[in-house]
Amino acid sequence: MGYVVHCSGRHQIGLAGLAAGVFGLSSVPLELQRHIVDDATKSGTTKKIIWLAIAYATVALVEQALKLALNIYRGWVSETSVRTLRKILREMDGTDSAPIKNKDNGETGTHAAMVVAEVEPIGGFVGIAISEPLMQLGILTSVISYMAYLEPWTLLLSLGYLGPQMLFVPPMQRAINRRAAARIRTVRRVGGDIVEQGVPEDERIERIFRLNMGIYKIKFSMNLAMNFLHYLAVAIALGMGGLFVVDHRIEIGTVVAVVSGLGKLNDPWGDLVNWGRELSVDSVKYRLFADALQRGIRPQPGAV
Repeated sequence: MGYVVHCSGRHQIGLAGLAAGVFGLSSVPLELQRHIVDDATKSGTTKKIIWLAIAYATVALVEQALKLALNIYRGWVSETSVRTLRKILREMDGTDSAPIKNKDNGETGTHAAMVVAEVEPIGGFVGIAISEPLMQLGILTSVISYMAYLEPWTLLLSLGYLGPQMLFVPPMQRAINRRAAARIRTVRRVGGDIVEQGVPEDERIERIFRLNMGIYKIKFSMNLAMNFLHYLAVAIALGMGGLFVVDHRIEIGTVVAVVSGLGKLNDPWGDLVNWGRELSVDSVKYRLFADALQRGIRPQPGAV
């Protein structure tokens, strides 16, 4: 994160502003949806329903336009950061006592792996480093607050949905991080093998396979548990909401808004978990990248 602020601090402010615009609109469609359903079931006027539908479409269009601008801006920041990191490696090669083609083959293979594969995710993370958690946390806060405003019991439902995940996600992510760090080191050695021998050692190919499979198993098991908790929360909301509608305690539009709100919690929470995963893995990559810069070359301020 220090590198992120160092090389793109002023652009992070612009990205954060766009992210705030996105999460600021996140609960508006839920309220409009609730009014449309309630008016339709209570014989509301046709004119009002049409105007609410137009407002819903307009808000959705504005929200998507902000996301488009945010994603393009993120892409530019990320790609500029990738280019900067590759130039850092080129400068390091230029300041060494011998050009890269005359260096030790193992070192050349390491440089090849860094230039081709490792700087891409490191630089790519710069674009989402601050705006992504800001936007997703903002959406979560906005939607949970709106749901609690409609029906206080949904606050407990939201906490019951998110709380257990805070217990099993961090240790599973740490297990992924350990395998990712080992994979990076092995890929670097494979690059050295290719330069030295023309082919990588079979043992290292098998090790990469085992590490990747370990990452897949943990990652998708974590996704399964997260999705199960989401559908369990939806089932509880439908059950309780349906009983409250039968007892005339709430309107059907409120149930629709709550279920839609749970759907809007699932995506930002998953994106936030993915961001945490990328932060952890890319931090490992960045530390390895920094360790490889033996002559201490650092990016210049304002690189992006």
